Amino acid sequence: MARLSNDCFASGDGSLTLAEAEALIARLPPLAGGAEAVPLLAARGRVLAEDIAAPIDLPPFGNSAMDGYAFAGADLGPEGGWLPLAGRVAAGDAAAPLPPGHAVRILTGAPLPPGADTVMMQEDARAGMGRVFLPPGLPPGANIRHAGEDLPTGALALPKGRLVAAPEIALAAALGLAALPVTRRPRLGVFSTGSELVAPGGRLGPAQAHDSNRFMLLSLLANLPVEAVDLGLLPDRRGETEAALREAALSHDMLLTSGGVSTGEEDHVRRAMEATGSLAFWRLAVKPGRPLAMGVVEGRPVMGLPGNPVAALLGFLHLARPLALHLAGAAPKPLPRFELRAGFSHRKLPGRREYLRVAVEAGPDGPVARK
Repeated sequence: MARLSNDCFASGDGSLTLAEAEALIARLPPLAGGAEAVPLLAARGRVLAEDIAAPIDLPPFGNSAMDGYAFAGADLGPEGGWLPLAGRVAAGDAAAPLPPGHAVRILTGAPLPPGADTVMMQEDARAGMGRVFLPPGLPPGANIRHAGEDLPTGALALPKGRLVAAPEIALAAALGLAALPVTRRPRLGVFSTGSELVAPGGRLGPAQAHDSNRFMLLSLLANLPVEAVDLGLLPDRRGETEAALREAALSHDMLLTSGGVSTGEEDHVRRAMEATGSLAFWRLAVKPGRPLAMGVVEGRPVMGLPGNPVAALLGFLHLARPLALHLAGAAPKPLPRFELRAGFSHRKLPGRREYLRVAVEAGPDGPVARK
């Protein structure tokens, strides 16, 4: 695992905008080495380690786009006409050359016989007694899928950094690839912090609450090309927090915590980062989610999300998710954005970006966001 220097972020004091924080994250190097070839189905959810060029034409041969009749356009006069049928070709058949002045019954996906250049769809033709009537007006080359028209041999089929999903697996299979080269999955450890927290299923004592952030974060990470590791709960004790961060950093590529990053007396995560490594930033010009700490411990990036669940979710989506994808070697995948009409008024203070929880409803002029 590559180690980071303690000043690799080298940022100044004060609150950062999201764009500034994203730029700092982009400066980190992806994980080095560890690429492997895996079977197609095992590649789902992984990141391509190199460009994939098409080893064959796709489609691999000229074929019919529909059920109908294949013929040479030059054999049909301006009035159309009858052509004798020379046989039938289905998908998987080897097509014999088309005799001059003839047509052949052809099914979808069947190879185009040598000498044929056009397919008339069966609904427009009239067949009987070993021949077929083909009306005029169809341009030569109609209803044909040419070899390589989707991807010619040697063309870029799948780029390095692509997150592999079902469409990528389908394309690789169509190209005859049984395996794909993928990057190593970053090992990412997740803590929740707070002496008041109890795991779900546990009995709550006075002034205690169930831990929800850790399970939210682990669920979000399950959709990313990482190996997420549940590291449990940390109490609000400075020494234990420092020791846990240092020990976990030695066996993980990235650490993610929630809680303990503000200015309270029991907020130890930010101070533990400073004591065991370095702190890059801990204030964002965002509401909710201003207290978010980013630093390096034992050469590994550590991100401390706020304890507020909504703020933790926003921090994950805007910064932890891009960092995890970046470490995995994935190309950036910005969050989708939509413009909606607000069905309410809101006064925003200057100086930081603000996120509001809304429900999207159908309105007379399109979708409307309502509080």
